[in-house]
Amino acid sequence: MKAMILAAGLGTRLRPLTDGRPKALVELSGRTLLEITLSRLRSFGVTEVIVNVHHFADQVVDYLKSNNNFGMRIEISREDVLLDTGGGLKKAAWFFLEDSGRRHSKSGDSNPMDEPFLLHNVDVISTIDLRRMLQFHNENRALATLAVQSRETSRPLLFDDHFQLRGRRINDKNSVIPSEARNLSSIPPQALAFSGIHVISPRLLLLLTEEGVFSIIPSYLRLSAQGEKILAFGADQYYWRDLGRPADLAQAALDLQQK
Repeated sequence: MKAMILAAGLGTRLRPLTDGRPKALVELSGRTLLEITLSRLRSFGVTEVIVNVHHFADQVVDYLKSNNNFGMRIEISREDVLLDTGGGLKKAAWFFLEDSGRRHSKSGDSNPMDEPFLLHNVDVISTIDLRRMLQFHNENRALATLAVQSRETSRPLLFDDHFQLRGRRINDKNSVIPSEARNLSSIPPQALAFSGIHVISPRLLLLLTEEGVFSIIPSYLRLSAQGEKILAFGADQYYWRDLGRPADLAQAALDLQQK
């Protein structure tokens, strides 16, 4: 299984910890955020990973090399300009599409276009069951599945009672996908907080018509309006924490001590 780790951000909220290193190499209880994420992905069967880099990019490359890529195949996607989540994923699309022609042409081989991959922020930590999330994604034949929770957030996403993405809330105002889109419920949507963890079918990569710097969320909204399944995976029963600030790291370290 393949995955992408989003690690290119400047880590401005983590300053001064990121004044001389990328956020991926900030440590939590003696381990870098990148190592924690890689180890977690590996425990769920991920063997091939691409990591996008920008801020102190060479430090990430050297770190991975010095640790023998933690026993995984790891590719680097360098971003001279920060491309945001959508642009970063689109730049790295080759990694998930590289075997599609060759392997599918062999009789009996599965089509890599049918094999989902994980997209994971480097600055979040969780106990979310990625196997269950992948199973949910496959059973529902989703284009993308987003791990979400019922918690406070400034930018919640809106989902209907079929777990389908219907819109988002900005500045306390709901922006809802037009009702003519397929498979949308008439029940008011529920606002949920996105966790920064996605399961994605490679077919989505061929549908990203946006160019340059762009967030993946407007792409999800556009595709949902076109009838594609962009689904919520409820993760309220799992631990999750954003590691965007020094105080978050300190709290996560306490949480780890208390298991």
